[in-house]
Amino acid sequence: MADQADVESALAAVIANALYPAGTAGPSAVGLTCRVYRGMPTAPALDADLARGVVHVSVLGDVAGVRNVTRYPRRWVSVAPVSAVLTVAVEGVSATFAGQCAGGQLAGVIADEATFAYAVQASDSAATVASNMAALLRAAGLIVDYAGTTISVPGARRFVARVVSGAGALQEIKRQAQEFKISMWCPDPARRDAVAPVVDEALAGVNFIPLADGSYARVIFANSDAQDGAADAVLYRRDLTYSVEYPTTVSQVIPAMLFGDASLSANAGFVVDLPVA
Repeated sequence: MADQADVESALAAVIANALYPAGTAGPSAVGLTCRVYRGMPTAPALDADLARGVVHVSVLGDVAGVRNVTRYPRRWVSVAPVSAVLTVAVEGVSATFAGQCAGGQLAGVIADEATFAYAVQASDSAATVASNMAALLRAAGLIVDYAGTTISVPGARRFVARVVSGAGALQEIKRQAQEFKISMWCPDPARRDAVAPVVDEALAGVNFIPLADGSYARVIFANSDAQDGAADAVLYRRDLTYSVEYPTTVSQVIPAMLFGDASLSANAGFVVDLPVA
């Protein structure tokens, strides 16, 4: 089922792909260092980065602005299987992504006992999938080496990577519309003016974004606001607000299993548990 966290992750992925079309290992589309993440920035880290000319782009849902827009009857809808056009090759503690990207695919990594999943966007490339997966791992405190389409977790005792295609059936049980604020925290007006159009164009250019459960969310522009904070002469901020309508679903068949456990039962009644990894 999709919730606010899934929508924030999907929006952040669209923004990161626009700012770093070749992944964060390469230069950004605006020639600036940009950090894209969910949630609000912490003051010490933001102040230090602004002093170095680094731009922050944060994505946060407005909990107070959630509206119940449930209107569709509850019925099971088949999710057409997505062609497995993205691949991943694992060697030791490294994973290399290759091929094409399409919505409905999931990329996943197990590092030690932690599991990470990324819903592939239509705007992705193998490089941006690797970049977004590296960001998820680093956000969990893991040390990650990332270059091009390859990520490595040097200290991992166990490392598994997979790409799967969604399939199954979903039933929508409710639907909500929620506003999400995309804030660009910049050290000067020039950098703000360079980053804001790229982010705005990327979000305004998509009508629907895929979510991790196999459903889609509709994205609509709502508002824009610029702030030149007199209290902090080095902070220039631009907020973009987008309204996102997304469903909460239940699945009859799991759309895509990245990792899990399976059991085989023999005729004699013996059961053998096999880890799927």
